[in-house]
Amino acid sequence: MSHVIDTVSTGRRQLLKAAGLSVAFVWLATPKTALGAVTPHRQPGDAKAAAADGAPAFAPNAFVRIDASGAIRLVMPMVEMGQAIYTGSCMLLAEELDVGLDQIQVEHAPASDELYGMKLLKGQITGGSTSTRSTFTELRTAGAIARTLLVSAAAAKWKVAPGDCVVERGVIRHQASGRTLTYGQVAAAANRLPDPGDVKLKSPGEFRLIGKPMARLDSADKVAGTTKFGIDVSVPGMRVATVKACPTFGGKLVKFDDRATRAVPGVIDVLRIANAVAVVAVHFGAAKRGMELLDIEWDRGANARLTTRDLRAGLAASQASGKAIVGRESGTRPQGELIEATYKLPMLAHATMEPLNATVHLTANRCEIWAGTQVPTRVVANAAKITGLAVEQVVLHPQYLGGGFGRRLESDYVDQAVMFAKLVKYPLKIIWTREEDIGHDIVRPMYHDVISAVVDAKGMPVWYGDRICSATVLGRWRPGGMRPNGLDGDAIECVADMPYAIPNMKVEWVRHDMPPGLLVGWWRGVGALHNLFIVESFFDELAHRAKVDPVAWRRALLRHNPRATAVLDLAAAKMGWGAALPPRVGRGVALGEPFGSKVCAMVEVEVTPAGDVRLRRAVVAVDCGIPVNTGSIEAQIQGGLLFGLSAALFNEVTIANGAIEQSNFNDYRMIRMNETPDVEVHIVHNTEAPGGIGEVGTAIAAPALANAIFAATGVRLRELPIRRELLAQKGSKA
Repeated sequence: MSHVIDTVSTGRRQLLKAAGLSVAFVWLATPKTALGAVTPHRQPGDAKAAAADGAPAFAPNAFVRIDASGAIRLVMPMVEMGQAIYTGSCMLLAEELDVGLDQIQVEHAPASDELYGMKLLKGQITGGSTSTRSTFTELRTAGAIARTLLVSAAAAKWKVAPGDCVVERGVIRHQASGRTLTYGQVAAAANRLPDPGDVKLKSPGEFRLIGKPMARLDSADKVAGTTKFGIDVSVPGMRVATVKACPTFGGKLVKFDDRATRAVPGVIDVLRIANAVAVVAVHFGAAKRGMELLDIEWDRGANARLTTRDLRAGLAASQASGKAIVGRESGTRPQGELIEATYKLPMLAHATMEPLNATVHLTANRCEIWAGTQVPTRVVANAAKITGLAVEQVVLHPQYLGGGFGRRLESDYVDQAVMFAKLVKYPLKIIWTREEDIGHDIVRPMYHDVISAVVDAKGMPVWYGDRICSATVLGRWRPGGMRPNGLDGDAIECVADMPYAIPNMKVEWVRHDMPPGLLVGWWRGVGALHNLFIVESFFDELAHRAKVDPVAWRRALLRHNPRATAVLDLAAAKMGWGAALPPRVGRGVALGEPFGSKVCAMVEVEVTPAGDVRLRRAVVAVDCGIPVNTGSIEAQIQGGLLFGLSAALFNEVTIANGAIEQSNFNDYRMIRMNETPDVEVHIVHNTEAPGGIGEVGTAIAAPALANAIFAATGVRLRELPIRRELLAQKGSKA
């Protein structure tokens, strides 16, 4: 994959203000909690946290630890699940602390909303492409406060003005005398100084690290295979189990015959809870073999005959006649030609590379948990509730995540492990097989939307309408985050706030709950993923009807939006948009503003006579505000785009007899290396407030792909995944 970084001037701002952020994946109606205390300044609770962290010589806030040896640690609120946030966060701290990136070690923060809750998500949560947006100012300020205190301590020792001192790689030097002290040498004295209050941050022109392509801190260990993920945890005396829950949603365990299972060498025990059974062994292989021999009787419950057809029919009926909540309405629908289309999207599984797992050691007065989770405080709270212990008696040891994609925003797998751990006296590691993982996923919901527009004589929209129908993730996951009128804001993401200037619009959402037991959850790209596919595909339809080039058509609606126009033009220039192409080769464009960033993707495909889609090339231009680590931005866009293309091409969760039919990567497959196109990423450099990046490539992938397929074949795709039989030429064997 090639790597090109472009610079486009879109204006400068010397001050980056959080108030200027465009916000996605936020539930503003969340009740106020102790989260309001989160700050890079010294606060109540810091001393206790520092004591629990080994009482370092210098702990000026919740994020910075410096030992007398000079060792520097960043107490990391977010988890690392492949998005390179550990590296980006260290860059923010190192920049203002005036140390090298190689001088900072990362340690997982304990579970604490009070100390480590992120403002955008109202808690210690890693998700929604919010990590950098939440911490860009806070971590820099934490570093600047620490540097100010350390320099002040050195200046006091020398009896000079702090302004006469400079810092390089953690060494403070008095310029006039040449005397030097290290951070470690003044750490204890600095720790006794009061918080300095407001501190001056560097201007973008002074950055040494921010804006450059830095190598990831966690790559070497991962390449060497020495990184420990949750599935690698080993605790003295630990036993390993695998589980099986009732295949149907809402079903229960009735009974089992474990005589054959207990005869398997290594099997120790067979445990049961209301809807699942665990086979415990000395290692996973024995547990898995024992599970295969377990004769289980299930009560398959009320959903025993449920099918995908049933779900789709119910969704369509609600879309047609259900009560809608208006998410945005401006103006009225004028007279004119009305164009309407129906789009449908499937349920999706997360299929993380590392199957779900958790290790729990429960004793009379303590519960220790080792797990990779995006929601540490939720995990701790649930464990306390299950065990009857106080929250302070539950200790979570966060682990690296072998993929999150929103699946580990749920705590069900840890909750289950705690329930089983209540039945034994030894540390218990639960590992779900991938079949169990996919078969009991908390899926991305399906959608059934009717989208419409009134166009003028030139084919340009003067009114836009969208009636979205789906289940609600937010309503289940955090009901308090719903808007007062019952609206799930995620359902209208990137459609109620689109980048285009359309004078009149009406966006509404119809809530359609799934049957009890069939849970829907966050999936990488969240609301933007669904809405960008539909909006950008439909706009391509409008451009085609108007006989206007789709890039020119979009540019005409972006006259007020120079940043969005810039990424559109940049992508078009790099792609060579408009060049003649061979038969059944086409290029598609999609534009959006997901997660506070501006992005334009262009995909080039070739569709064989049999209907197979070959990805030839992709170009993405992105403006995510001030870029922190350009190397990570490029990698995130590339990985995210491939993730989104993979889902659009292949992925769908279907239900038969109340159970998910897919089981593993053989029938829920991912894009392969030989199918991967060349992906160019072009980053716009500016000093605007940072936008999210982790899900941007995923969200913009499917519409660019579908529009490219239309350009190649003339087949408009209003459903995903893509059906090759629709693309086959007449007479060809699909």
